[in-house]
Amino acid sequence: MAVLVGSPGAGKTTVGALLAARLGVTLRDTDADVEAALGMSVSDVFIEQGEDAFRAAERDAVEAALAGHPGVLALGGGAVLAERTRAALAGHTVVYLDVDLADAAKRVGLARDRPLLVEAPRTRLAVLLRERKPLYEQVATIVVETAGRGPDEIVDEILAKLPTGGAE
Repeated sequence: MAVLVGSPGAGKTTVGALLAARLGVTLRDTDADVEAALGMSVSDVFIEQGEDAFRAAERDAVEAALAGHPGVLALGGGAVLAERTRAALAGHTVVYLDVDLADAAKRVGLARDRPLLVEAPRTRLAVLLRERKPLYEQVATIVVETAGRGPDEIVDEILAKLPTGGAE
């Protein structure tokens, strides 16, 4: 299994889908798991239940996925904020997709579906990148710079760095 982490706009879902296809496995996205468990979008969870409720559901989703998903796993950008999640990632192949502000801002656009980026998205994104980078680096076993690179090139690098073709 390979677990993808990184900020909003890093390309976790796009790269994850391509990586999973190339490995012949499935992609699982913990944000989608949270939405299925709570019956509403991530944005609606933030609005109706608050960030704490989302983060609790996210921690549970990550732990369940780590325990039971044999393919590629994409974590939400803030999943690494929880110490419990960082501890659960130990022993897994964790790929940090390191994106710069310019590329991340282009990819998230106006961030209508990203609750933490609704107000002043570029400024907030810069803060998130700066605050979370040490946490992404802490859990990463592989770091891939994504600036100015397409998904295929990023996946090629991940595949070259995966131990035994992605097996744990």
